[in-house]
Amino acid sequence: MLGVDIGTSSCKSVIIDENSQVIADASAGYGVDMPRLNWVEQNPVDWWNAVILSIKKVLKESRINTDALSCMGLSGQMHGLVAIDSGGNVLRPAILWNDQRSFQECQSIIEMVGGKERLLEMINNNMLPGYTASKILWLAQHQPYIYEKTHIFLNPKDYIRYRLTGDFATDVSDASGTGLFDVEHRRWSDKLLSILNISKDRLPSCFESIEVTGYVNAKASGMTGLPKGLPVVGGGGDAVVQTTGTGLIKEGILGTIIGTAGIVAMGLNNYKFNEHGSLQIFCNNYPGTWHAMGVTLGAGASLEWLKDILYDDNCDNIYKRMNENAAASPPGSRSLIFLPYIFGERCPYADPLARGAFIGITYQHHVPDLIRAVLEGVVFSLRHVSELIINCSDVPISEIRTSGGGSRSMLWRQIQADVFQLPVKTVNGSEYGGAFGAALIAGVGSHIWTDIYQAIEMLKVESETDPDYRNKDLYDELYDNYKSVYPALKSIFDRLSSLT
Repeated sequence: MLGVDIGTSSCKSVIIDENSQVIADASAGYGVDMPRLNWVEQNPVDWWNAVILSIKKVLKESRINTDALSCMGLSGQMHGLVAIDSGGNVLRPAILWNDQRSFQECQSIIEMVGGKERLLEMINNNMLPGYTASKILWLAQHQPYIYEKTHIFLNPKDYIRYRLTGDFATDVSDASGTGLFDVEHRRWSDKLLSILNISKDRLPSCFESIEVTGYVNAKASGMTGLPKGLPVVGGGGDAVVQTTGTGLIKEGILGTIIGTAGIVAMGLNNYKFNEHGSLQIFCNNYPGTWHAMGVTLGAGASLEWLKDILYDDNCDNIYKRMNENAAASPPGSRSLIFLPYIFGERCPYADPLARGAFIGITYQHHVPDLIRAVLEGVVFSLRHVSELIINCSDVPISEIRTSGGGSRSMLWRQIQADVFQLPVKTVNGSEYGGAFGAALIAGVGSHIWTDIYQAIEMLKVESETDPDYRNKDLYDELYDNYKSVYPALKSIFDRLSSLT
């Protein structure tokens, strides 16, 4: 099975076998354009060129006969807007998930539907600037000549699907992140589309993640080396697919992803109403299942920020050195607390004006304490988000499955185990992110496995970190203090924002 993930900085391709073992992987990168403040764009053709390159590389590395491929799955950055004309041409650069230009359109949508409560009744999610819906309204308002020419609006991975198969299709998990989808009934929201005057004909057909949406056509076969007629399943949005790749389908397992941002997620056995709209509740990658998720914006980015301040770019093994330094500081970082809101925050507080802060710094604190406080502050933020997610389930949490770049740090895994007081596990394939999850989904879609539950049973635990119970009381007390920091500083953050 082949899995392809269209990320924000690169395309990754992975081939796995029927035992969920990775046979080969490859990647190809591309750039990001920021033409104005808070605008973030990419050329979709760059994605396609990277897909071609990464697929050719992974096929060569795998040394398999391409006829042995049973199916292909797609994963990709969520929420992006790709405008396509009637000839299949890209009309403008894609507007990405982290683009903030449509903030005002979000407010307009909430007003148009009659308030946030009515919006939650329709799509079970609040309207965020990253979502596709507000981008479509921005396009209609600010670039009407593009809007009028647009035949169909696609998300990033679904543009690649179109280039592979010629079909306009998406899946329920990626559609959930558009802000136009009835998550409960797993279909486009006719009510919301009517209010926003968006024709459903301008949106792709929607499939379950495991359903075949089309087949690799002759043109794409010639460009990529894939066999003509290879089935392509729905796949999913990267934040959902990556957690599927670690086994997060059933309730009872909490997932953490420490990348640039931090994600806390859990599979839901049944639909749950997103009270207050604080979380993102999407359709999961298997029929009859859902996915609850909260995002904290400054996770791995906080460590990256500190690294840039403390270390020369030419230093070897910087992150290894940082981990060694942090390990020299005791649990609790000598009572130093870090608030990781360096990009503002999304969850549990939707506040773009929030800021980061070190609390309790004294003369006794040194570099190891600063680094460890950042690691601990990020985990405190993950725990804060998790409290909202756990309220969605009646099933007690038994373990944490962690992935992302931060999961490679043994110290960061231990801090997670100690702060949550739960065992923290990594499983095979997690380092390959959405590409691995997409390949698993492809295996279910091609009936290599009976269902997604059999597929995730193939996953093997590669590391397990047990909590140190001696640190429980210390971390509980520090966490209580951590939760007091943002409410105490919010008014200061608001005032500081007016000075810049």
